Amino acid sequence: MLTLFTLILCYDTFMKKNEYHHGNLKEEFLQTAFDFIAHNDVEKLTLKVLSDATDTSRSAIYRHFSSKDALIETMIITGFEQFDAAVSPILRETDRPIIERFYFGGKAYIAYAKANPNLYRLLFGKKYAHIREEVLTLDDDCSGFGALKRTIEEGQQSGIVKKEESFTQAVVVWSSLHGLASLMIDGFMDVETLEDSLYDAMFKSLLAGLVSRKVKLLSTLPFAEGLFQPKS
Repeated sequence: MLTLFTLILCYDTFMKKNEYHHGNLKEEFLQTAFDFIAHNDVEKLTLKVLSDATDTSRSAIYRHFSSKDALIETMIITGFEQFDAAVSPILRETDRPIIERFYFGGKAYIAYAKANPNLYRLLFGKKYAHIREEVLTLDDDCSGFGALKRTIEEGQQSGIVKKEESFTQAVVVWSSLHGLASLMIDGFMDVETLEDSLYDAMFKSLLAGLVSRKVKLLSTLPFAEGLFQPKS
């Protein structure tokens, strides 16, 4: 026979369990969505897919995401946080030569795209651009693009980078990385045999347009050292 104490204890345990589950349900839905697009196109992702995959009711999902667009918005925000965390810290390594920060930051960009092709398409593709534009601030302190722009400005102050409009310079670098990443993840190139040589060739071309010819590059990168000689 249940005592009053037992009933209270059971009720308390039940409430704590459900509070924990409810508190983590949104994160569970979000992770399930990321897991799904790791193997499927984003267009195939629906709230019903989440419901079936997590064995929860549709109404439970609607409490957190009122529509697929609401889910996509959260995925874009979280995806860019992950992307920025992979790229931005490298660009901010002030104890490393700027040219190397550009080089390895770009490498991290390409690596992220290759490891997360469908998520990368979601973040940078046209289909959900209207959502991205509502939640993304390019020049934000935490964004990868913002970190790139500020690294360029740092290079300008030290005389390494040409003193031109930093936003335009950052867009040129970003566009080159995006183009190469897109070609790789869409299967237009044999990435296994050409990736390193293509990236190095692209990077060297970017340096030619980005770096001031008044300085000699200080870098351990074999193709960067001595690429430009100081003017006499």
